[in-house]
Amino acid sequence: MPLTKSIIKLINKLHLKKYRDELHCFVAEGSKTISELLPFMHCKLLLHTDCEIDYTQYNIDNIIQINSKEQLKNVSVLSTPPNAIAIFDIINHTINYDLIKTELTLALDNIQDPGNLGTIIRTANWFGIKQIICSNSCVDAYNSKVIQSTMGAIATTNIIYTCLNSFIDNCNNLKIPTYATTLDGDNIYTTPLQSGVIIMGNEGNGISKDIKCLSTRKIKIPCYNNNSVESLNVAAATAIVCAEFRRKNSY
Repeated sequence: MPLTKSIIKLINKLHLKKYRDELHCFVAEGSKTISELLPFMHCKLLLHTDCEIDYTQYNIDNIIQINSKEQLKNVSVLSTPPNAIAIFDIINHTINYDLIKTELTLALDNIQDPGNLGTIIRTANWFGIKQIICSNSCVDAYNSKVIQSTMGAIATTNIIYTCLNSFIDNCNNLKIPTYATTLDGDNIYTTPLQSGVIIMGNEGNGISKDIKCLSTRKIKIPCYNNNSVESLNVAAATAIVCAEFRRKNSY
């Protein structure tokens, strides 16, 4: 099938959250990103130049080969047009509390920067975290910039948006430890840590007061410089916290 105006219009729509929610699909750009998603997610459409994607082994609904990257300028959000653009179905996940009882889980409170969220998803994947619970105010995980930042990790990580207050309440009722990362918490390196829910907060304001009050334990990464910046980047902090939880719970 040809690259029609209707396809161009559809891809441009999917760069907006409103239409991603409505149509339950998202856009991925670049052959590397697309290749990482293809084994795990259903692809509805693939536009490509003569690129290196081995798409023959996958069940892709529609494939269009185009003449040059320049044809993708009108549908790409990247500064340099990629050699491929694809549309994938969004997988809808539900919270698995049985998994949370036994495995480390991340909860994100109002993360706003797409790059931070993408890096956090990639970090979670590295540390074997299968489930990330996002507050409804978090940036959309299927934003194109988030997808690029995850390096394919979004395909194997369950991302769920929900009311974080209710989620933490449920964890407390199930006796699942919830750790809020705050500047007034206990030193993470001297605090006993067990598998539970790690809560990371907004880039500028940290964890909201309500969520902080609901959490069962407050922890912090200590600062070793009296003249340091006010706080760590949330993605960097997530990596440090996850590493310490894994170190203390490795058997």
